[in-house]
Amino acid sequence: NKAQLEILCKQLYETTETGVRLQAEKALVEFTNSPDCLSKCQLLLERGSSSYSQLLAATCLSKLVSRTSNPLPLEQRIDIRNYVLNYLATRPKLAEFVTQALIQLYSRITKLGWFDCQKDDYVFRNVIADVTRFLQDSVEHCIIGVTILSQLTNEINQADTSHPLTKHRKIASSFRDSSLFDIFTLSCNLLKQASGKNLNLNDESQHGLLMQLLKLSHNCLNYDFIGTSTDESSDDLCTVQIPTSWRSAFLDSSTLQLFFDLYHSIPPSLSPLVLSCLVQIASVRRSLFNNAERAKFLSHLVDGVKRILENPQSLSDPNNYHEFCRLLARLKSNYQLGELVKVENYPEVIRLIANFTVTSLQHWEFAPNSVHYLLSLWQRLAASVPYVKATEPHLLETYTPEVTKAYITSRLESVCIILRDGLEDPLDDAGLVQQQLDQLSTIGRCEYEKTCALLVQLFDQSAQTYQELLQSTNSSTIDITVQEGRLTWLVYIIGAVIGGRVSFASTDEQDAMDGELVCRVLQLMNLTDSRLAQAGNERLELAMLSFFEQFRKIYIGDQVQKSSKLYRRLSEVLGLNDETMVLSVFIGKIITNLKYWGQCEPITSKTLQLLNDLSIGYPFARLVKLSAVQFMLNNHTSEHFSFLGVNNQSNLSDMRCRTTFYTALGRLLMVDLGEDEDQFEQFMLPLTAAFEAVAQMFSTNTFNEQEAKRTLVGLVRDLRGIAFAFNAKTSFMMLFDWIYPAYMPILQRAIELWYHVPACTTPVLKLMAELVHNRSQRLQFDVSSPNGILLFRETSKMITTYGNRILTIGEVPKDQMYSVKLKGVSVCFSMLKAVLSGNYVNFGVFRLYGDDALDNALQTFIKLLLSIPHSDLLDYPKLSQSFYSLLEVLTQDHMNFIASLEPHVVMYILSSISEGLTALDTMVCTGCCSSLDHIATYLFKQLSRSTKKRPVAMATDERFLHIMQQHPEMIQQMLSTVLNIIIFEDCRNQWSMSRPLLGLILLNEKYFADLRNSIVNSQPPEKQQAMHLCFENLMEGIERNLLTKNRDRFTQNLSVFRREVNDSMKNSSYGVNTNDMMS
Repeated sequence: NKAQLEILCKQLYETTETGVRLQAEKALVEFTNSPDCLSKCQLLLERGSSSYSQLLAATCLSKLVSRTSNPLPLEQRIDIRNYVLNYLATRPKLAEFVTQALIQLYSRITKLGWFDCQKDDYVFRNVIADVTRFLQDSVEHCIIGVTILSQLTNEINQADTSHPLTKHRKIASSFRDSSLFDIFTLSCNLLKQASGKNLNLNDESQHGLLMQLLKLSHNCLNYDFIGTSTDESSDDLCTVQIPTSWRSAFLDSSTLQLFFDLYHSIPPSLSPLVLSCLVQIASVRRSLFNNAERAKFLSHLVDGVKRILENPQSLSDPNNYHEFCRLLARLKSNYQLGELVKVENYPEVIRLIANFTVTSLQHWEFAPNSVHYLLSLWQRLAASVPYVKATEPHLLETYTPEVTKAYITSRLESVCIILRDGLEDPLDDAGLVQQQLDQLSTIGRCEYEKTCALLVQLFDQSAQTYQELLQSTNSSTIDITVQEGRLTWLVYIIGAVIGGRVSFASTDEQDAMDGELVCRVLQLMNLTDSRLAQAGNERLELAMLSFFEQFRKIYIGDQVQKSSKLYRRLSEVLGLNDETMVLSVFIGKIITNLKYWGQCEPITSKTLQLLNDLSIGYPFARLVKLSAVQFMLNNHTSEHFSFLGVNNQSNLSDMRCRTTFYTALGRLLMVDLGEDEDQFEQFMLPLTAAFEAVAQMFSTNTFNEQEAKRTLVGLVRDLRGIAFAFNAKTSFMMLFDWIYPAYMPILQRAIELWYHVPACTTPVLKLMAELVHNRSQRLQFDVSSPNGILLFRETSKMITTYGNRILTIGEVPKDQMYSVKLKGVSVCFSMLKAVLSGNYVNFGVFRLYGDDALDNALQTFIKLLLSIPHSDLLDYPKLSQSFYSLLEVLTQDHMNFIASLEPHVVMYILSSISEGLTALDTMVCTGCCSSLDHIATYLFKQLSRSTKKRPVAMATDERFLHIMQQHPEMIQQMLSTVLNIIIFEDCRNQWSMSRPLLGLILLNEKYFADLRNSIVNSQPPEKQQAMHLCFENLMEGIERNLLTKNRDRFTQNLSVFRREVNDSMKNSSYGVNTNDMMS
């Protein structure tokens, strides 16, 4: 009854006790699912005494109208919509969250019913009429009306997961063409009226109305006009794809003027919204204007920016400041330097912007997240200098060095203050520092002489002070730390500006300047390395590694002239005469770091990354001759490199860096290894000892489990590195003979013992997946060798052991699901895929000799698959990639296995393909197309055989055909999805999509004809003939078979078809209404 419901609502929304809340939630879920929920919700809205019961009713109704299975009939939805509008109109003073929930309900009904007709009238589209009556009433009503439009625009713009993306895009495009411009115009007109009146902004409701109007304008300008921005977070999609029909609003400067005027006349709490709108307006696509129109628009824009810079009072508010920085960045992302310099006040504006930037950089503690936009503006300006053709001066040679200097000096000055006040150190946010340095690398290369002179001067000051402090006996640690902090910034910045050489044509003088900078960093390194036994500074070491990385990219490798002025300077100052000597400095530093910083994960992993990069990108032979490299190849044990030790403090997952280390060593070892088995055995000694130790432990009943786990995990990570590096047959076979059969049982035993400890099993499974991966055809066994089959048996055994055990672990909390179970399952899928497609096993042999290895592996795959809900298959990217690529191999080579599965399994696999077709990940989508193609081809062959009265087909084939004939909707749904993606979406992999389509059409000719007619009839009458013709041409010359020649012809027809359909629809003012076929 009602009273009970109200109590439950109160418990749900107010209680702090989890138990009570969960009980209430349970009871209310039952309420939502009850058959008379609809009438009860109305009762609650009519007579409910608390806001919470009204909220419950509104959310329940939203769920009811969003249902995909047995949706509410049209009449009922129209009634709910009208009821909600009346309810809002008669009760303007509801609690805010109730109003919000009701507006959400209205928006949801309107969106989902956008294509619903009643007597040839689209009943849910008269949005503006619905709202007009609110706008002619009191301020409260006005606010509700504007909020309805704002929320609706937002709702239609956002794809939801429960409905197909194709349907969302069609609604969004139709709304854009039929209503959005009218809504935008309305919001601008209301803003003009509001700003014309003397607004009393102390009046809360007037303030609220203005805020909702600005939100509405922003939602209109922020609309995803052409369906490209699936990812909201990236700010680099700087173009707003305004439709051509909106030109009038932007050619008329009063729109732009309106927002600039509003900025100056309203309180700082609302102005960030105004600036957000301006950011979008400044980013209107270039092609909306011709050159003269664009110049005029830009000049209004620059004038507005100038006015804000001349009256900067409101910018002291961090939100205003942030949005204004974004606006400045858009000036260059959307306009060219050649256009900017022609604006009449350009010299004055660039001076103001430079001053604003310098001031912002000097106040580094204020709004640190906005600096990115200012630097990106200067980066783009500096990068355009070499290309600007205009005769007007751009003055950047005057202002860019000021920006560079302000950035560098302000970072150095911040060190002391951060230490003094115990503030957060920006150097700890590596991502942010890297981003700023990338920007600085371009800015600093403009007028490079000035940058270098400044860096040399600052570096010498700090280095000298630092040295004096170290030599003095009574210097305080705080002074030393300050100098180390300053040097850290300088080393980072020097690395960055050297890396900036990529983007500019460099002169000999500039290379000599680089030489000056490099000498200084290397001298500093010698000083800090000599002190590592007593003390070291982690941040400074990380900066050195960043510097080495940049130096390696620019000055090491085949593309650098060895006569570069940089090397001349290194040889004069440090006696490093050529690249090989510099390399030995690199390797020396790597060994020093691994020796002294073995327990420091960030330094170890960056150091190993550097070693790895050197081992890939450089003529190995020269590297291997270095004595330091020989030292590593002969002494890779924990006494020299502490991170290889089995120490009990570190975490099991911290051993990842060992894989990187051994990958690099493996590459270096292969250079001279050839077929020398003794050298290989010698190299493997430490690993042999570790395996023997684990074997020894496993053979006793009581062993130290911690130690066994650590030894084993370290060992398999090392081995995976070596296996990854050995991509040639001779070396890989040595490794294979070393590990099989001697050590395989140990790996299997580990999986049996520790299947529930992912930190142990994942590395073992990954090693196995690497061993069975036929990289560069390295797995080629001799004709007389059974090793391929034996290797598959081991793989099958591991997958079965792990799979059957992991299925016994019971309920896993959602947030641990991936790490505990799905990650291991995903690696098993990759392993199975690698071994099935490796081409070194003949799988027909197993059934022939009654060996169940293949069957066991495939049955385990099915058990694991059925334990994973569909949503998880697509939610975890690594899992979806490994599953769909495995499915592709299975449908290609083991279709008879798939055909023999139980009906519910077949349906599960088909629906996973169906869902994958619309996935955002192109790899998944392509894999699905390929699998679907194999299945359609198989079915088509079976059908043509059964009509030819061949000898009796196998029972399994009959059964598969039977399942498919019982569920025709499955294949039809996929035919409709593929066709829709090709016609209506931005189809990135058209070739892949075309492959299954022909088979699907031939299997469902009648359904295809209906689908075609429905699409043709949904076009406006004058377009129907053209659309009909497109379909005729699509099947022109296509025969009823799936031979390659016929398929290729169809693929060609399809690309013509897609082009023609798009051309025809571009000129159409209607959306496409095939919602009965589509939904």
